[in-house]
Amino acid sequence: MSDIPFDLDAYFSRIGHAGSRDASLDMLKTLHFLHPQAIPFENMDPFLGRPVRLDIASLQDKIVLGGRGGYCFEHNLLFMHALKALGFEVGGLAARVLLGQPEDAITARSHMLLRIDLDQRTYIADVGFGGLTLTAPLRLDPGLEQKTPHETFRIVETGDHFRLQAAIGGGWRTLYRFDLQPHYEVDYSISNYFMSTNPASHFVTSVLAARAAPDRRYGLRGNRLSIHHIDGRTEQKEIATAAELADTLEGQLGITIPDRTAFEARVRENKIVETNT
Repeated sequence: MSDIPFDLDAYFSRIGHAGSRDASLDMLKTLHFLHPQAIPFENMDPFLGRPVRLDIASLQDKIVLGGRGGYCFEHNLLFMHALKALGFEVGGLAARVLLGQPEDAITARSHMLLRIDLDQRTYIADVGFGGLTLTAPLRLDPGLEQKTPHETFRIVETGDHFRLQAAIGGGWRTLYRFDLQPHYEVDYSISNYFMSTNPASHFVTSVLAARAAPDRRYGLRGNRLSIHHIDGRTEQKEIATAAELADTLEGQLGITIPDRTAFEARVRENKIVETNT
């Protein structure tokens, strides 16, 4: 682990927190609500062929000081460093993503989440799951339906693992399965390298972005923008040009594109938009 200290002042400024600094459940809920609103989920670096670094100095330079976002490893490692700096007992876990997959699918451990032990209870935190990122921590209490500022979630125990499910469209959808085996930065570095460099990875081939807002969620995949309101309404828009896609990312999703010219060229090259527009 790096000896570089975590800059809590800079992190709090980034997410807009100016309150207390105690290691309490209220504090955990506050930070978990603010983080995914201020820091977008995005894959600009893998998409542009740039390295994704997970060390504390790189995370602070890119996300806290540079105003960027990132994907699950970056979000949750940054969040873990912040919680540890506040005195929380927190560690990393890994999950197999099942959203869009059969319930019995065996996928790779390609997602990161956090375990927090607090006041003799165990909580799950996850500020980096794209368009369905949690906006509150969840008690590890199987079967309990837990409301968050956005969706209602539950954790289901199935054999030797747990499943995180969200109430969407009148039913329960499984997001991922996980267990309580501790994982460390070295474990995530392997998955991170594959996800950010493999030509078959959707983080390399497409544009993925999301951000929570107090009353809605923004999600973008390819050239389709979805806005999900907490009252149940959904708006969808198909984006026609590379320039409009960049404007959408910078505007509604709050993303700083590191090289807009290269980004627009890559969008056209991958035919994410019509190349004749």
